[in-house]
Amino acid sequence: MLVDGDRKNEKINFLTEDIGKLLLKFSIPAILSLFVAEMYNMVDSVFLGQVIGPLGIGALTIAFPVQRLFLAIAMLVSIGTSSAVGRSCGENDYSKVKKIIPNAFIVLTSIIVFLAVGIYIFRDSLIIKLGSSENIFPYAKAYISIILIGSLFQGLMFLMSYILTAFGNTKVLLSSISIGAVCNVFMNYLLVVKFNFGVEGAAIATVASQIFAFAYALMKFIETKKQMNLTFESKFDISIAKGIVLVGFSTFIVEISDAILSVVLNKVLVNIGGDTAIVAVGLISRVSMILFITVIGISSALQPIAAYNYGAENYHRVKEIVKLSIKSVTITSIFLWALTMIFAKDIIGVFVNDQAIINYTVAAFRIVISVFPCVGVYFIAIYYYQAMGMAKSSLLLSVFREILVLIPLLHIMVYGFNLGVLGAWAAYPAADIISFIVAIVYIKCNRAEMEEEIPIKTKARVATA
Repeated sequence: MLVDGDRKNEKINFLTEDIGKLLLKFSIPAILSLFVAEMYNMVDSVFLGQVIGPLGIGALTIAFPVQRLFLAIAMLVSIGTSSAVGRSCGENDYSKVKKIIPNAFIVLTSIIVFLAVGIYIFRDSLIIKLGSSENIFPYAKAYISIILIGSLFQGLMFLMSYILTAFGNTKVLLSSISIGAVCNVFMNYLLVVKFNFGVEGAAIATVASQIFAFAYALMKFIETKKQMNLTFESKFDISIAKGIVLVGFSTFIVEISDAILSVVLNKVLVNIGGDTAIVAVGLISRVSMILFITVIGISSALQPIAAYNYGAENYHRVKEIVKLSIKSVTITSIFLWALTMIFAKDIIGVFVNDQAIINYTVAAFRIVISVFPCVGVYFIAIYYYQAMGMAKSSLLLSVFREILVLIPLLHIMVYGFNLGVLGAWAAYPAADIISFIVAIVYIKCNRAEMEEEIPIKTKARVATA
């Protein structure tokens, strides 16, 4: 348990500290953490792209949905737990925190172990269903078979880091992932370049780095547990587990939507564009993630701050947090969008040497991100509703952009309008514009509801006093 003094300091940080400073304090580590996390796949892509060539990139493109599935599970439980812990701390209900955390560990471990075993058993048929061609299949199988080992370590690292973030420690996630990323670069260089282990070497490097990151997060978690004198109630509580899953499910959908979209794209593009289109979509995903990292980092930074203030019924401050988050994410998105549009060829050239593939990918990439600056508001809306504990609204927003809009548009433009590969790329900006409009409507509606709730809560407090 936190001592009273520590509790007081924590409350002052969330309730009275300047919103701009708070958002910066949480968003910078979140952005850096996401960037370093993406470095795992980017580093593998660079080494395999340069050493093996396009087939190495193709293997990572096929493996991407599997990696994204495990990341989605980790984020589901981590964000759900962080939100629950944040609200409980805001309400000064630390007895509930002791129940939430052990239940989160049980849920995460059970899901990941079950999925990892299932995927390993059925990996051959799964890889084919993911859209692999005959040329890419052996590389994808070798990579996926090994990375399954590190999935639990990665999940537990995220969970412990997000729990510590809810307590106000914003550095653990960044530090954990940074340690893993440095290890991944070193191990990739050693195994892929020096010893020429190919995709197996890249996969081993990824697993080793995940274990190192987990070890650091575990050390910090145990240290914080002792400092706070926290004792956990290990009895499984279905209501707590359900609450964690419901709130975190929207984040799961955001992450898994990438995997679902990737599978759909692979299956469509392999038929109309062949291996070249598969390689291109893999490269586009990696480069565009640089943009999305900033958007998601700022959006996720708003979540613990808004959740704490919402739990403390400080609704005016919640509105200010959302307003500043929208402004910040829009300005940052415009700046990064301009840079990547200008230097797209140089950035993609880092991954591959084939000039024809570079030119093909650059043209597609510029279409895909053409209206990117408007996407930020959509992600703000998702994390905003998540912070309020409004699981259904957050879930609906999460599935909207990629599942409900982008995938149908993809088929309409490719097959309905007969635009071929061009239609696949054009579906992205169309979906982004629609998602932006819907997000604006959602945020305005909730702000109106909150305006009505403020006087009701105020009267209730006066009556109680």
